[in-house]
Amino acid sequence: MNITINQVLQSYIDPLTASEYAALERSLLAEGCRDALVLWNDVLIDGHNRYAICRQHGIEFKTIQNTSFTSLDDVMLWMIDNHLARRSVSDFQRGVLALRKKEIVAARSPAPVSAQDAPDGENAPKPAMSTREEVAKAARLSSNQISQIEKIQKAAAPELVEAVRSGTISINAAATVASLPPEEQVAAVAGGKKLLRQAAKEIREQRAATRTPREPKVHVSQDTPETGNEPWAENAASAPSEAERLRGEIASLKQRVAQLQAENVELNQRIATLIDAS
Repeated sequence: MNITINQVLQSYIDPLTASEYAALERSLLAEGCRDALVLWNDVLIDGHNRYAICRQHGIEFKTIQNTSFTSLDDVMLWMIDNHLARRSVSDFQRGVLALRKKEIVAARSPAPVSAQDAPDGENAPKPAMSTREEVAKAARLSSNQISQIEKIQKAAAPELVEAVRSGTISINAAATVASLPPEEQVAAVAGGKKLLRQAAKEIREQRAATRTPREPKVHVSQDTPETGNEPWAENAASAPSEAERLRGEIASLKQRVAQLQAENVELNQRIATLIDAS
């Protein structure tokens, strides 16, 4: 029997840990392959790990055909929904799968109807999975986590993606480290979990240090007409000195920002030193 492994479909499967793979291998050796592998024509769509172990040890297996699909996109959506429903799938992989589902659904959806072209009295329908909130709901994650996974997909080096996929680094930390140049990401991954966490911490500290503080605002209520008896009226003469005090605070804050920016340069040098030391 000719069974084809589609690499795109296989990438949807979270790799088993060494202990999980060993447990599955022991089970198949002891009990055989009880569950049939699922095929679409000659393409394997469910049972990749079982198929690999059965081939390695010459264990017999059965196959069944799923004939409900009309395209590879149908197969992808079926596989994605299957894996999204499994508790064993990691948060990162669920986010990746949900984002991939969004792409497939968007490609299959008809072109959106503009508000002007919609029939009178009707709102233009929104495509399914069109918002980050809908993607987050499908993945059972927060919108912020989906945003972080999108950043990882766009900016992370392959080594960093593998580190977050394997659980060496969290989604949050990986999204932070992804802001480094690719070569520094690779060096941080090579340094192991401790260096990855340290790099993420240093970057967060830099961002906090360079964040510009908001200027304080003076607010005077205008809900009622002035009578001359307002609580602030008797202190009106001191208003200029208050304004001077606020300007002084702003000048002090700006000076502090300049100081923190200088410290930011030093933190960059420390990160580079940490990476070189690894």
